[in-house]
Amino acid sequence: METPHPLPWPVLLRYDQAHSRRIALPLGGIGTGTVSLGGRGNLQDWEVVNRPAKGFQPKNAFFSLRTATPDGQVTARALEGAIPFDLYEGWSGSPVPNAGLPRFPQHSFEAAYPFGRVRLHDPAVPVDVSLEAFNPLVPGDAAASGLPIAVLRFVLTNLTGQELQASVAGSLDNFIGQDGSTGASSANRNEVRRSPGAQGLFLSSAGVHPRAEQWGTMALAALSDGPATFRTAWANLSWGNSLLDFWDDFAADGQLEEREAEGVDVPTASVAVSTRIPAGGGAAVAFLLAWHFPNRLSWRAPERNPKTWDDRLRWIGNHYCTQFADAWDVVARVAPQLETLERKTVSFVDAVCRAALPEAVKEAALFNLSTLRSQTCFRTPDGYFFGWEGCQDKFGSCFGSCTHVWNYEQATAFLFGDLARGMREVEFLHATDAQGLMSFRVNLPLEHGTKFGVAAADGQMGCIIKAYRDWQLSGDRAFLERIWPQVRKALEFCWIPNGWDGDRDGVMEGCQHNTMDVEYYGPNPQMGFLYLAALRAGEEMAAYLGDKGFSANCRGLFLNGSRALDANLFNGEYYEHRVVPPSHAPAKGLRWDMGAADLSNPDLQLASGCLVDQLFGQFFAHVCGLGHLADPAKIGTALNNVLKHNFKATLANHFNHMRSYVLNNEAALVMASYPHGNRPTRPFPYFNEVMTGFEYTAAVGLLYEGAVEDGLRCIEAIRARYDGLKRSPFNEAECGHHYARAMASWAAILALTGFHYSAVDETMTFAKTATATEHFWSTGSAWGTLSQRPTGDGIEVNLNVLNGLLRLRRLILSGGGSVERTPGPALQEGEGWQAVLPSR
Repeated sequence: METPHPLPWPVLLRYDQAHSRRIALPLGGIGTGTVSLGGRGNLQDWEVVNRPAKGFQPKNAFFSLRTATPDGQVTARALEGAIPFDLYEGWSGSPVPNAGLPRFPQHSFEAAYPFGRVRLHDPAVPVDVSLEAFNPLVPGDAAASGLPIAVLRFVLTNLTGQELQASVAGSLDNFIGQDGSTGASSANRNEVRRSPGAQGLFLSSAGVHPRAEQWGTMALAALSDGPATFRTAWANLSWGNSLLDFWDDFAADGQLEEREAEGVDVPTASVAVSTRIPAGGGAAVAFLLAWHFPNRLSWRAPERNPKTWDDRLRWIGNHYCTQFADAWDVVARVAPQLETLERKTVSFVDAVCRAALPEAVKEAALFNLSTLRSQTCFRTPDGYFFGWEGCQDKFGSCFGSCTHVWNYEQATAFLFGDLARGMREVEFLHATDAQGLMSFRVNLPLEHGTKFGVAAADGQMGCIIKAYRDWQLSGDRAFLERIWPQVRKALEFCWIPNGWDGDRDGVMEGCQHNTMDVEYYGPNPQMGFLYLAALRAGEEMAAYLGDKGFSANCRGLFLNGSRALDANLFNGEYYEHRVVPPSHAPAKGLRWDMGAADLSNPDLQLASGCLVDQLFGQFFAHVCGLGHLADPAKIGTALNNVLKHNFKATLANHFNHMRSYVLNNEAALVMASYPHGNRPTRPFPYFNEVMTGFEYTAAVGLLYEGAVEDGLRCIEAIRARYDGLKRSPFNEAECGHHYARAMASWAAILALTGFHYSAVDETMTFAKTATATEHFWSTGSAWGTLSQRPTGDGIEVNLNVLNGLLRLRRLILSGGGSVERTPGPALQEGEGWQAVLPSR
């Protein structure tokens, strides 16, 4: 029996009990940190205190259920699934806190990010339970998507023919002062608070220093105005009797009695609410977790060189904390909005799930959005958005919104355009110096933004392309005019003496630091195609702003470079790297400290290898609508040979001397292959590895070139590895958890639908389909659906705006013509446009 939900949630994937073993779904907003919903309904990885904290779990952080029948039969359970046997180890028997609590023996998991549902069943319990957890995710609305909350709703379904009484209690240790790595709690306190529609406990501290990273507030609230009981602390008893006392109290009548706990620095807060469930019916009990930790420090971890970096310079703060006074203010202000926020989130996720796309594509695109909410990302009080490359267990991995990593991801621009444009402002207005050298890692605070002082060839070119993309998506002329002088300098920087293209022939040949963490010497496809795309972007931006001479210069370099890459780097199968030792010392700021030491015979090069993302620049050009950068036939051939040479149906026989993100008989695209046996003795460091962001780049490239089956094969291989049994579906790793590059997966939606949007020209393009289909689209500020239906008279199209404002004058179906819209105001939420394109 299933209780109908007032707002049905879309479900993309279902995981049985075995395949929920490694699930950890991050619950939290963009830039706020998260707590993760485990596959059995447990809350784990409390990463809400300004840093990653894998494995950090307060001892008492769980929910409990008590049921009672009219004849007095009582059951009590922790609202979690059974603990797997492989977690029974160690001197205490199990590392899981409170492992001895009775739990539900059967569970399963359903997901369509950000929604996660855990189904719990126990034949001895008269109700089935669905734990529904989410955090609002509304594209185009960074504020609604950046709330420091986790919503937890327990839907109880009565399996009996009689009315039941049920109570649900939530408990949480007040761990303020701790972050999973450092700090200590001191004189923490809990107090009962009430607001319209919410009542619960406000967690604060009287002993933790207000400037400490770990200082802040939390809240645990029941979303109810009905009867509720509270404990501001558990009894301070020895031999585990604190838990015994709580369990006896709750199991007795489903209510809680207050306890005194003098001198306890980490008091446990609990709130319980009761409800009656009619025979065969259902009821829902909802809770809200909220947090507010304002003291984020800069990239430098406090445990490293603590005396060499002034605390006043290290403090950068959190944007979300400027929006709320404390955690209870979050509860009071968000609770009344939750119904609307949930409806908008459901609308977004449902539109993606209903789209005519393969399941693996929707899964890869949606589930990797969780990275935006992880501790990989944060926002400073001025609203700017920053990111590590990923997260190590206890601290960020590789600081500075690294340009060459963040180039790959496409989700931010198409879902949160204001955040993407803010990143461009940081890159060009704060990280690019007067010469045009863009520090590929930006220091914080921003007055130190250029002090890293090293430019990455691929990173800098990608940022130029992103400037074009984000201007096109927004149509914001003022934004383009604001950054253009520095964009132009960043492109001109290619032409400095002994630079990337010092001879100005349209080909990068100089010292090229790149995302492989080394420098390449000589022309190569990885930087070569990015440079071509940047030249095309520069050409278009300059022409729009009336800078005709610069536009023509970019055009000439592009044409010459395009011909040169085809003539000199294409070996008949793929584009390869021609190693050319530099004849002069590289210009200042082009070398880092991890590459070749002997420049007369540089090692750590790609050389003749077949590189997985050799056509990343072409990928980017397609995303931006810039067309083919070289001979389309050669590009298609090269991508087909990436698949032929680099795809491994099993890694069982694959040697890898570096990090292993793929194991045993799993399938994957390896970083590079040397099919003709001429591998350098020491190639670039990662050539034997597998990393999903690079795999997506090749896969999406194949999709754009029409090799749909091959591209999907690569994407399906990735998601088969993140199946819940071996790895969490919400944590694609590279150099750390929640790696930013994996959000390249969003581009698969663009490639398969043929979607392109220009707010500058007010045009939207899709690929024509032979059958009736429904697409999802998003521009960074608006999103909705477009359906196509062939008719006897042509193609009937129906465009709907589900959120935001859309400026649209012309709709194009590639291969199917176009239709003009009568000039008028922008389309708003709930509005649409219907038209028929005549048969051709």
